[in-house]
Amino acid sequence: MQIAKNTIVTLHYEMFDVDNNLLDKTEEPISYLHGGYDGIFPLVEEALEGKAVGDAIDVKLTPDDAFGDPEEELVRVEDLDVFPADVEVGMVFEADDPETGELLLFRVTDIADGKAIVDANHPLAGQSIRFSAKVIEVRAASAEEVSHGHAHGEHGHHH
Repeated sequence: MQIAKNTIVTLHYEMFDVDNNLLDKTEEPISYLHGGYDGIFPLVEEALEGKAVGDAIDVKLTPDDAFGDPEEELVRVEDLDVFPADVEVGMVFEADDPETGELLLFRVTDIADGKAIVDANHPLAGQSIRFSAKVIEVRAASAEEVSHGHAHGEHGHHH
């Protein structure tokens, strides 16, 4: 079966930075609903169109094609007294966006002078990446998966 709209695609991937350093890779395969449901980067989805089990792709993505550019408003300086006493650089905290009410994950990027700098941008925001993937499985999506807009099952979404 070839990858087309309303198929569930299962793949293994690796992501590399511009210096070819490994940034991320799957330990277990991931599945997504193919066909414009925002389950994977659009350029990756485009490269996967028409592929079948065993096929591989290698796509270069600019920041706009991947995790976007960093947004200044997602970087904040907070007093240390709002954090646990053992706060360290690299820790992640949840907070609501006061404008949208959306839950954001803020990563502590620096601590100095009684303040912590926290950043809710994706850690790879602003970076170009290379996305390499191998197709493991392709199957027709169920009506429920199409209506929900995502893959269900072992490597997809669980309700």
